[in-house]
Amino acid sequence: MLENIKIVKPSEIEKKSMEMITEELGERKFPEYEEPVVKRCIHTSADFDYANNLIFSEDAARQAIQAIRDGASIITDTRMAASGINKKRLAQFGGQVYCFMDHEDVAQEAKERGCTRAVICMERGAKMEGPVIFAIGNAPTALIHLYELIQDGKVDPVLVIGVPVGFVNVIESKELFLESEIPHIIAKGRKGGSTIAAAICNALIYQA
Repeated sequence: MLENIKIVKPSEIEKKSMEMITEELGERKFPEYEEPVVKRCIHTSADFDYANNLIFSEDAARQAIQAIRDGASIITDTRMAASGINKKRLAQFGGQVYCFMDHEDVAQEAKERGCTRAVICMERGAKMEGPVIFAIGNAPTALIHLYELIQDGKVDPVLVIGVPVGFVNVIESKELFLESEIPHIIAKGRKGGSTIAAAICNALIYQA
């Protein structure tokens, strides 16, 4: 069996993976700024469904890339997503990654108000100055409350990445954005996750 394994240098693994993804996609074409996002999600998950279920609002990817160049920061709903985002590359443009989930005062406030920590995190993010991108990879409650904050005029994000994974209110939370004019990248259906949220962020950052 070992004779069937090809030795690939560590520095060439990602390049080879992307070549394999391109080959398997065949003649399938995507808009210029969206293609790297789709391919990185496939690369992260080995799931070609993302070629079909990633929905981009008009010009969302290009505008997000420009916002990153202008110093936009990213707010996530999980520490895992925050860890996966290339903070060094983002910092070159003046942006930072924020996640408030493990802050003690967030947990305390959520307990007192009887809501999830994700809700409090979205409220903290809404108060930040400057351009912001929200990347939601886990909690549909975060996506739902973010939608409410936007509707109430409390925040105007450059982009909402909505890829929570799971079952309860996951599809419904995504539909809120798919039916809106809010700039978004949404993974339709139940699939998604923190790694996908980070992959989308990195695909945009690398294009910047």
